[in-house]
Amino acid sequence: MLAPAKGRTTTVSEVPHQDPPKVTIYTDGACRGNPGPGGWGAVLYSGGHEKTLKGFEPVTTNNRMELMAAIMALRELKKPCKVLLWTDSQYLRQGITQWISNWVKRNWMTSARQPVKNVELWKALQQETARHEIEWHWVKGHNGHVDNERADALANAAIDEHNRRVAHEAGNT
Repeated sequence: MLAPAKGRTTTVSEVPHQDPPKVTIYTDGACRGNPGPGGWGAVLYSGGHEKTLKGFEPVTTNNRMELMAAIMALRELKKPCKVLLWTDSQYLRQGITQWISNWVKRNWMTSARQPVKNVELWKALQQETARHEIEWHWVKGHNGHVDNERADALANAAIDEHNRRVAHEAGNT
């Protein structure tokens, strides 16, 4: 610690404590065929603001899209937040809240001594979750929950938009 220079007084002003921003996120993944073309969607709410995200992969699985939705939604947060994350994927929720700590201890092997599937996405999700305080919640999918349905619609829209682009490009050749 540095001592103050002779003849000078130092004062410490207290910075008021600020709670991290609160964000509610709804995520979903979709796949047409498993594997097949897939999409992911997320709806983020914070402080009266809303943001939607979606993405597409040409050959993927539903589980990969569920993971991508959570990764990309958390990646969108620019500073540490208190997050309520809702998913209809038990694979995602149980994986991050129950299984991942044992996978890490076993060097990314399952209890059946098999390599963890989608390990690169689990590692990316683990990295994104590290700076946030997250409560993971499950919501029954395709059951009329408005925000889960919106995330599902975004995931499917990503696939549909890709398919329309491909069809348009094929028609222009």
